[in-house]
Amino acid sequence: MKHTHTRKADLPFHWPNPPLRVVLVEPEIPPNTGNIARLCAATGSPLHLVGPLGFRLTDHTLRRAGLDYWESVELIRHKDLDSFMNDIPPGRFYLFSTAGKQSCFSVSYQPGDWLIFGSETKGLPDRLLETYPDRVAGIPMKTDQVRSLNLANSVSIVLYEALRQIDAGGEEG
Repeated sequence: MKHTHTRKADLPFHWPNPPLRVVLVEPEIPPNTGNIARLCAATGSPLHLVGPLGFRLTDHTLRRAGLDYWESVELIRHKDLDSFMNDIPPGRFYLFSTAGKQSCFSVSYQPGDWLIFGSETKGLPDRLLETYPDRVAGIPMKTDQVRSLNLANSVSIVLYEALRQIDAGGEEG
């Protein structure tokens, strides 16, 4: 069976202005970061990488997962978590963790929000979660079945929930 490609539809959507910002703190697995970069390209969301990475940005598996979308990603590097937290404007950011007491679906997202995720094996530092307990959210899941979701999947769930809410609000972007 031959597969034919058709033109992609331009679906109506109110893109946030300013865009949502995706932040990865010390990501470790290149394909996850590559997939998240592709997601950021598709949504116009800048990608912030914080602290030491578990790979080089030239890693072939990172590049492969991001395909040819890297040129479309606004990529910003930050030396460490403390300098990043000092550099971002005070205000709207959310921390995503399996320790979250509120659901990511109950957060009221707005354009320009910062969506902050930890590394695949360590998550976000406890000191950060303890400093901002009202800004920690999690993705509902059956915790008796799994410990956590894949980082790229988690970012996708949260980012598109935030975009859904913003689009439902009808804000032009």
